[in-house]
Amino acid sequence: MAIPDYQTLMRPLLAQLADGQPRSLAQLRQGLVEHFQLTNAEQSEQFSSGRPVLRNRAGWARTYLHKAGLMSIPAKGQCLITERGQQALRECPDKIENRYLKQYEEFVAFIKRRKPEGDSDANVSSENDNDSDTTPIDRIDVAYKELNSALAYDLLTTLKEGSPNFFEKVVVDLMLAMGYGGSRKDAGQATQATNDDGIDGIIKEDKLGLDVIYLQAKRWQNIVQRPELDKFIGSLTRQRARKGVFITTSSFSAGALEAVTGLDIKMVLIDGPQLAELMIEHNLGVARKEIYELKQIDSDYFNEDE
Repeated sequence: MAIPDYQTLMRPLLAQLADGQPRSLAQLRQGLVEHFQLTNAEQSEQFSSGRPVLRNRAGWARTYLHKAGLMSIPAKGQCLITERGQQALRECPDKIENRYLKQYEEFVAFIKRRKPEGDSDANVSSENDNDSDTTPIDRIDVAYKELNSALAYDLLTTLKEGSPNFFEKVVVDLMLAMGYGGSRKDAGQATQATNDDGIDGIIKEDKLGLDVIYLQAKRWQNIVQRPELDKFIGSLTRQRARKGVFITTSSFSAGALEAVTGLDIKMVLIDGPQLAELMIEHNLGVARKEIYELKQIDSDYFNEDE
């Protein structure tokens, strides 16, 4: 299962405090892990920014419960249920949601947004946003993925519209950006242009040239079928090569994927979406557009014990 949204977390988080004893957020998170029986992989899930999903959603659940007065923070990092919180557990046996919290003025004041001048629908959209199961970080992550998906589509479209020679350059530049090939001069000498709308060649695996990687790239619209992989594998076998990378702007058929299983040769297949993802990751052919800096309170600054 995926990590539940923060509204689903609110009641189980608050229920752990029902005995009236204070607990840390770390203890409450562990309680959520046990309650939802989250696997190690689920506990390690991260947003695109690298922020842990469970930590983020549990943190927002605590914030909303605290702002509504259902829990207090008696000491740094501690949580304690209030009488209002005990009442919420009785009145909400299944789930505590934002619509329930909105009966409290403190919570309404917390979520209320300033109405933009001339925007008569601002208050309505604000309420709908805060009834959402997603946290602000969730929404940023979704937007980030949507933007990267659109960027990846544009990258592939541009690559397919370019010349074979330019695609050769892209492949070499990507290998260099990933740390292969030594210098640009070495990489350029290692690749050999062919007439199959791509490149076949070799490139250094490291700057010292201790090993080499054989490359084949196809700037194709059509799916790469098994015969193309068999041909490349045969070429590698004749060269007694140990490593190969096949890059395409399209995709691989099931037969092509099956062709590289169980080989003594290490073979990596990179399809169009993976190619675009690698270009974005290594800042190849893309430029930084906007930077949004997210800040949080510096608890060390406010530590009066030091």
